[in-house]
Amino acid sequence: MRHVEMVMGTAVSIELAADRAAPELRALIADVCGWLHEVDARFSTYKEDSEVSRMRRGELTSTGCHPDLRHVLGACADLWRATDGYFDAYYGGVLDPSGYVKGWAVAEASRRLVDAGCPTHFISAGGDIAARGDRVWRVGVRHPWDETKVAWKLAVRDAAVATSGTYERGGHVINPRTGKPARFLRSVTVTGPDLTLADAYATAALAMDREGLRYLEKLATDGYESAAVTEDGRAFTTPGLPVAT
Repeated sequence: MRHVEMVMGTAVSIELAADRAAPELRALIADVCGWLHEVDARFSTYKEDSEVSRMRRGELTSTGCHPDLRHVLGACADLWRATDGYFDAYYGGVLDPSGYVKGWAVAEASRRLVDAGCPTHFISAGGDIAARGDRVWRVGVRHPWDETKVAWKLAVRDAAVATSGTYERGGHVINPRTGKPARFLRSVTVTGPDLTLADAYATAALAMDREGLRYLEKLATDGYESAAVTEDGRAFTTPGLPVAT
């Protein structure tokens, strides 16, 4: 069963590959969509009544917020340390955990499906993909200059794929060392076992500019393969990238 839901400012595609009755599958999809809307309501930086917006205005503290927000704040702090400050949810002194939240939300949605007895599924949300179960899923990585083409075709099994780039929102990722938008890399894709980390790693690599390529090479030792395209059109991949044949 397939479904597309508009939430978190993007179209989220959900595909369930399970031998279950249609009403059961629809209930699983409804649960996933409900969770994603809950995340959007709590973490949106555009909704005035979200907990993130209230925290930015000083109306809410970490002790009074929802446990999910406390988790995200702690995870962002861990990633800030792990990436030497390149993943920064507080850059410029303003809270913005968006670089973590979408990947985490999709990963949690995937976990809910597994817990509900639907281990084989595919969720795609604006570059963040959970491709789960004992089957091969084919994933196209968008060409960073032509949205009608793909730069790579991947074949993944029970894995995550996350892409971060400058081609849609421009220079929205800041290099904290220079204080300027990151421009050296136009697109970064990371694959691996955990979508939350893959998404954060892709964002951090983009923020690193030229240093991002060396960072991506190091990630491969932890099971996270990658592909990147520079602003001047050069392409780089790690040896273990699961390219479809």
